Amino acid sequence: MNRPQHLAKSDTSRNGRKQAGFTLLELLVVLAVLGLVAALVGPRLIGVLDRAKGDIAQVQIETLSTALKVFRLDVGRYPTAAEGLAALTARPSGLESWNGPYLEGNVPEDPWQRPYLYEVPGKDGSPYRIVSLGGDGQPGGDGDAADVSGP
Repeated sequence: MNRPQHLAKSDTSRNGRKQAGFTLLELLVVLAVLGLVAALVGPRLIGVLDRAKGDIAQVQIETLSTALKVFRLDVGRYPTAAEGLAALTARPSGLESWNGPYLEGNVPEDPWQRPYLYEVPGKDGSPYRIVSLGGDGQPGGDGDAADVSGP
């Protein structure tokens, strides 16, 4: 009994070539190689991201410092410790010369999702200091845990 050509079982395609595919062994080898690459590159990439967070904190502190300087030009002083950085986005009571908001949106959190500390007066005679406590949330530290401050 002859079967029609289109019903015959075959592992070849219509043009006569064998169909290509991956074996389970080939897939496992590829996954193992990808795992090794991820194990080698992953820690380095995480280190770069941690350093980037410190850079982001420094840029945000500079932005906050600029907003504080504009606040001072309008009001004649920097925000008090009680007013804090919130004075950059909402008018403190009794300040008629406030011309803000001085930031778009809310005061940003540091890259580790914690509020920046605002100290009045700052260290070494500066009028204020803005501080991020780094990755560990504790004063001091090294690397990712190092404090970032300004101006």
